[in-house]
Amino acid sequence: MSFDEVTNKPERLSSQRPDNTAFTQQRLPAWTPLLSAGLVLPFVFLAGLAFIGIGIGLNYSSNNITECEYDYTGAQSGDSCFECASTLNASNPCSCNITLNITQQFKGPVFMYYELSNFYQNHYRYMISKDDKQLGGILYNLKNPANECSPYLFDFAGKPFAPCGVIANSMFNDSFKLYYKDNGKEVDVPLVGKGISWWTDYNVKFRNPTNGNQTLSEIFQGTAKPLNWMKAAYDLSDDPFNNGFINEDFIVWMRTAALPTFRKLYRRIETGNFTSGLLPGEYILKINYNYPVLSFGGRKKVVFSSVSWMGGKNPFLGIAYLVFGSLCTFVSFIMLIVYIKYQEKSNDINL
Repeated sequence: MSFDEVTNKPERLSSQRPDNTAFTQQRLPAWTPLLSAGLVLPFVFLAGLAFIGIGIGLNYSSNNITECEYDYTGAQSGDSCFECASTLNASNPCSCNITLNITQQFKGPVFMYYELSNFYQNHYRYMISKDDKQLGGILYNLKNPANECSPYLFDFAGKPFAPCGVIANSMFNDSFKLYYKDNGKEVDVPLVGKGISWWTDYNVKFRNPTNGNQTLSEIFQGTAKPLNWMKAAYDLSDDPFNNGFINEDFIVWMRTAALPTFRKLYRRIETGNFTSGLLPGEYILKINYNYPVLSFGGRKKVVFSSVSWMGGKNPFLGIAYLVFGSLCTFVSFIMLIVYIKYQEKSNDINL
């Protein structure tokens, strides 16, 4: 390497120099828009009108969704589930009935949710209290859960919990059956529990462990069910494809909510005589009351809702679009007034 005689710095070799092209020497032509008032104001105004139009459409769609909810907490004397709420314990399962009077037809498919309030699933220690590898079907983690599950790692006998952690232990375990009263007869309304979870959760994130030709119950031998569960994970359902860590009720619960009042999908009503929706009339909702909420001041509701192209009832999204679109339109008018006045002053100065 040679040195420059004046600066005593090493000269750059010709092989290290970039080619003398428009791209390497940054001589490519470029276009830079001039953001004048004549360009910006129409854009802001049209954007505001577009947002207002979308907001009106979303708001109209949300208002056309039929929804009804029923509180079955049983916090007060005289409520249908008051006796179950006041005498609830693990060794004494209780059931109660609620009469539902539906005055207008629910267009199918109808979605059935359970709603909990004052339940903070967004607490940091709660959210991390799980073992993703165990839930993903890793056989080693089935009996060696991660420390994040503490204090729900092992039971008093030293057996590992499967699944481990606070989220799994607090899983919602009320169950429902719905009947339609037709001329004094109770007609069973089929509640479909297949496909209520996210596709990615059911097919990718949650998997059952495998070990040769062993059955699921054999694989789970040596583990303990969570303290608040009535059944072991491999025995949650009569459907062998809906047991263990791929039980959809379990998967729905494990996706934690961001707010203290939340709804989770329980079932869909879209088969049998109710394919077109719920007919007007009287229904009986039979509830197996197992989940305690009065200890932390919570409430429990069951919600029936129809859906549209935008999903369930959500007035917030339409209102947000309307507010933002109105602000854009208002700001464009203010900017236009300022621009006109500024132009008048500029003309006076030039004269």
